Amino acid sequence: MADDVVLSESRGAVRLLTLNRPERLNAWTGALEQRYFTLLDEAEADPDVRVIVVTGAGKGFCAGADMDMLQGIGEAGGVSGEPRKHYPPYYATTLNKPVIAAINGACAGIGLVHAMMADIRFAAAGAKFTTAFARRGLIAEHGVSWVLPRLIGPARAMDVLLSGRVFLAEEAAQLGMVNGVFAPDALVDETIAYANDLAANSSPSSMAVMKRQIWQALTQSISEATSEADNLMRQSLREADFKEGVASFVEKRPPAFNPVQDWAKP
Repeated sequence: MADDVVLSESRGAVRLLTLNRPERLNAWTGALEQRYFTLLDEAEADPDVRVIVVTGAGKGFCAGADMDMLQGIGEAGGVSGEPRKHYPPYYATTLNKPVIAAINGACAGIGLVHAMMADIRFAAAGAKFTTAFARRGLIAEHGVSWVLPRLIGPARAMDVLLSGRVFLAEEAAQLGMVNGVFAPDALVDETIAYANDLAANSSPSSMAVMKRQIWQALTQSISEATSEADNLMRQSLREADFKEGVASFVEKRPPAFNPVQDWAKP
């Protein structure tokens, strides 16, 4: 069933999405793409969901585009025959809610692109990473040439893109591609715990605005980013979440923040 290629479940205020083609290391297909983005939209629209976590079933996160699909595109002269709604690869960055990748295993090609487009990334010890594009006669596709230099710097991005070499999660952490490395059997639980901490203690509106600030500031001047931040700060000081954040701190209790408010949305 097409709905089974990505699974969705709630873990408290966290929505866990699991790429589910384990027999193919969750290789990317048109059906998987459509289901993944549909579930992202559903999580974004659900007021009970405050953080989204993405992982893979079995031994891989996503080993890149399905080779059968790639062969078909090659034989068709570079044209995919799969009609589908178009979502940009950076779509996760446009959501109001944080998206966290729990990279449980092989992360390659378009799988690596989508992992890098998450807001935060954790990986399983020993998980293998590769861009792979140069070794398939391709280029730095789907925006990876934009995001990688911003995460790890131009020289390191050149290395992992031009070489297409395989490296492990531990090196990915040193490069700055992932925020932390956990034992494989603890990865998802540790990531869910981190996500639930965000959900319990951070204002959804604050996180939505901060997420947008960070991604947009990558192409803004410092004066543009500062001016926008000043305006947003003045707005946030008038909102109920600010009063609740102060009150919960003074009263030494967990905060009861609202879902993402209209003022915090683009």
